[in-house]
Amino acid sequence: MKQTVQNLEQAYKHILETFLHHKTEQGLYQAQQFSKLLLEHQISPEEFVSIHRGVLEELFPTVPDKVIDSFDLLLEVMMGYGLAYREHQSLRSRQRELESEIDVAANMQQTLLPAAIPDIDSLDIGVISVPANKMSGDYYHYILDDHGCLGVAIADIIGKGVPAALCMSMIKYAMDSLPEQRLQPGALLENLNRVVEQNVDDSMFITMMYGSYDPGTHEFCYSGAGHEPGFFYHADRDEFQELQAKGLVLGVSRKTKFTEYQLQVQKGDFIIFLSDGVTECRVGDHFIERSEIISLIRKYMHLSAQQLVDNVYQELVKLQGFILRDDFTLMIIRREV
Repeated sequence: MKQTVQNLEQAYKHILETFLHHKTEQGLYQAQQFSKLLLEHQISPEEFVSIHRGVLEELFPTVPDKVIDSFDLLLEVMMGYGLAYREHQSLRSRQRELESEIDVAANMQQTLLPAAIPDIDSLDIGVISVPANKMSGDYYHYILDDHGCLGVAIADIIGKGVPAALCMSMIKYAMDSLPEQRLQPGALLENLNRVVEQNVDDSMFITMMYGSYDPGTHEFCYSGAGHEPGFFYHADRDEFQELQAKGLVLGVSRKTKFTEYQLQVQKGDFIIFLSDGVTECRVGDHFIERSEIISLIRKYMHLSAQQLVDNVYQELVKLQGFILRDDFTLMIIRREV
């Protein structure tokens, strides 16, 4: 190490002497390259101050004592700076590692969402789900059984980050593992409730709404677990009805029962599932009213279901200054024939 420092001193002496005599851009470039050598040999800022002082004394023996003494003060400053700098670099390194892990978790989370919208002749389906941050607490899912019935789920995990992603994966695989006879809304929520109650920390909550649509009879059966109520549009009356579904959030009580509700879906009717990131959009100092959501849906209901949800999202995010304060999920299922 001593030999390394001596070699660096000689190299720096040459750079400094050349620069002081010629003051060229080439000299500055050499100094920049020399800084890389310092990093390579792990020379701390305070060690470099000592090198500079030694070289200066060698080149200019008549330098006033006060100038030389000033390096003692600079050395103390750089020692404190060096410690703080190394701690800062360590924190930055840890932050980059954490961000990398979050990116991996966010990518994994995306794989948990449906890859494509189910293709059912009588239905037009549109969905948009946008996280407020890298990780989302919202989740949606489709299930097609052997009889062609469509199960749709929307959930909001009250919690963020990696824990929410882990809960999301648990919900997905729990739903996928249920036998077909347990896919009715009330029974499905009861099964998921037991899974959540046994496996999720008390500090986290999961709200959910699940519905089953039978394209043969056009009956829609649904249940809710403390989730934000959606809407049902009656085309013949041109009216919106709230999809109220009372029920405790998942995981609170192991023996919770969930009431099932039924609707007959006529041509032109559509079902709206949403998360509270839609209804709790903040405009100025107040939250948007549910009636305003309906007005936006009316504005674009002549479009396809996917265009409808995309346009509603664009309108709401614009009202908020293009800043989402909560995860946003909106799903529409419309009977076409």
